[in-house]
Amino acid sequence: MKTNLNTLAKDYERIAQAIHYLETHNEEQPELSDVADYIGLSTSHFQRLFSRWAGISPKRFLQYLTLQHTKQILRDSKQSLLDTTHTAGLSSVSRLHDLYIQCEAVTPAEYRALGGALTIHYGIHPSPFGPCLIGSTDRGLCSLLFIHASEEKAVADMQRNWPKATFELNSERTKDLCERVFSTRRVDRPLYTVIKGTPFQLKVWEALLRIPMGQLTSYQQVARAISRPRASRAVANAVASNPLHYLIPCHRVIQSSGVLGGYRAGPLRKKLLLGWEAAKTQSRVANAA
Repeated sequence: MKTNLNTLAKDYERIAQAIHYLETHNEEQPELSDVADYIGLSTSHFQRLFSRWAGISPKRFLQYLTLQHTKQILRDSKQSLLDTTHTAGLSSVSRLHDLYIQCEAVTPAEYRALGGALTIHYGIHPSPFGPCLIGSTDRGLCSLLFIHASEEKAVADMQRNWPKATFELNSERTKDLCERVFSTRRVDRPLYTVIKGTPFQLKVWEALLRIPMGQLTSYQQVARAISRPRASRAVANAVASNPLHYLIPCHRVIQSSGVLGGYRAGPLRKKLLLGWEAAKTQSRVANAA
C-alpha cells in the first residue's frame, strides 16, 4: 500500500499541474499534446498517468467540473440526502468510501476537563490528493489536513485546534492511519476519530457525513438540514473549520449557484477531489449496470 500511495501522490502533483494548465489556457482549447508537453511527458504517458489516477480522460474529467454539471447535480440531489434528524454529537457509525468511521465528539467544555493530558502524535504523509498531516490520540484520529501553504502552517492549524495538547512528531505511528484512510480496499474494522467543536459545528459536520460520494449540496441545504435555515454563513464557517479533510467531506458543499467556491486546502484541490469522486461514482454505476 505504501508504494501505491507514493505513486498516487506523485500522479496527483502532475495532474494538478495539468488541470491548472487546462483552466488557464481554456480559451486556446489546448490539445492533449500541449498539456503533456507542459508537464514534461509524452502524450501517451500523460494519458496513462491521468487514467491511472482519475480513471477517465482529461476531457471527461473537466466536464465534471463545469458549472453546468454542478448545477445538474444540485438539481438532482434531494433534500433527503441530508437527514434532517440529528444529535448533539457524532455518536453514530457512518459509511464513507467503504470506511466505517466512528466519531467521538468532544465539546469545548469536555476538552477543558481533559486539561493538558492529551498527547497528539502526528506525521506528514503522501496521499492521492497531495501531502497531508495526520494527527492521532490514543482515542483515534483527530486531524487530517491537506498541506496547502506549508507543512508548518498545517501543524500550526492542528495545534490551534488542540491548544492544550502535547504534540509529538511520530510518522511511524500515524503511517498506518494514513494508509487506512486512503485505502481502496474494503475495510471491515472501524476507523475511530476524535473531533472537537461547538454543538453547532458538530451538527454541521454530522450533516456533511451524510452527503454521498459523487453528490453535492449547498450551504443553504446544510443549514436547512440542521433546522437552522437562516444560518448559511455560520454553516460556511463551520464547514471551513472541518478538522478532518476528505473524511468529513466539506469539499462536497458548494454555492447554490453551482460555483464550487473556496476550500481551506486550496480551490484546485477541491476541484480535483470532486472530479475524482465523480469519476469513481460514474465508474461504479457503469460497472453495476
